Amino acid sequence: MADYEIFDLGDFALQRGATLRNAKLAYKTFGELNAKKDNLIVYPTWYSGQHADNEWLIGSGMALDPAKYCIVIPNMFGNGLSSSPSNTPEPYNASRFPLVTAYDNVRAQHRLVTEKFKVQKLPLVTGWSMGALQTFQWGAQYPEMVERIAPFCGSAKCSRHNFVFLEGVKAALTADAAWNNGWYEKKPEKGLRAMARVYAGWGFSQAFYRQKLDLETLGFSSLEDFLIAFWEGFFLPKDANNLLTMLWTWQNGDISDNELYKGDFKKALSSIRAKTYVMPSRTDLYFPPEDSEFEVANMPNAKFIPFESIWGHFAGGPGTSQQDVKFLDGKLKDLLAS
Repeated sequence: MADYEIFDLGDFALQRGATLRNAKLAYKTFGELNAKKDNLIVYPTWYSGQHADNEWLIGSGMALDPAKYCIVIPNMFGNGLSSSPSNTPEPYNASRFPLVTAYDNVRAQHRLVTEKFKVQKLPLVTGWSMGALQTFQWGAQYPEMVERIAPFCGSAKCSRHNFVFLEGVKAALTADAAWNNGWYEKKPEKGLRAMARVYAGWGFSQAFYRQKLDLETLGFSSLEDFLIAFWEGFFLPKDANNLLTMLWTWQNGDISDNELYKGDFKKALSSIRAKTYVMPSRTDLYFPPEDSEFEVANMPNAKFIPFESIWGHFAGGPGTSQQDVKFLDGKLKDLLAS
């Protein structure tokens, strides 16, 4: 039995020109929508993650408390549950799956919120990494609807340096002969393992490795054990075409790349009316705090609140650093109370 529901989008026209026929948006809810319909929180997924990977921030007594809020986790296109290369029928299957933007994802989520839940105001949208990109996108795309946003360890636009990192990830994955331009008969295992090793040098900070937190805190027996068990184990179960679809979405993330803002990034940022906590990790190698400071400087109602952490990108990650989870949960409580 699936632990999620499907919202049928019908024939969904995408920003880059293709149409996803019989498009599906998978989602899971925690808690109940109240009579006023004013307690719905949207909490999008991240690169390669599915709704179950978001659950570390939901619980009794936490900011995202199902006894108080109805929390919906919409799965990103390409993650294997919503419409993806791995589950879309011919002819748009596998490497023919169309290009999907953050704008497309949030437009689909907006339909879920307004058509399924009949909600017109959101008290909060929040998310980690690519979930943060979608959080920024919500604020810019539907500024009158979103009251608060808390993007953490992510950005409103993919930086040039971040783009280059992702080119390395893509090159490692697609160098496997089994990749076969996306028409693989068995998974490109060597490519997935190589991709994981590239990722391993970026997900955590230099200080994390220097202090051997992979051994001392996460409990791995050696650095090689960490690279295999944590990183290779993380990517091996995932579909390569799905990963590349979401990677393209990430590389082309830009909240101003639409008809509303026509590429004017500062205008898109300044249009976000929501009360905002932008929360980067001080040691994030993907999304450095300087990028967040620029975003906050161009937003009318935003605060810069960094994780003072050596856990790098995973300071905000799925329950990895308990100290950082407590910090994040406290800030989300502050934001919701404001």
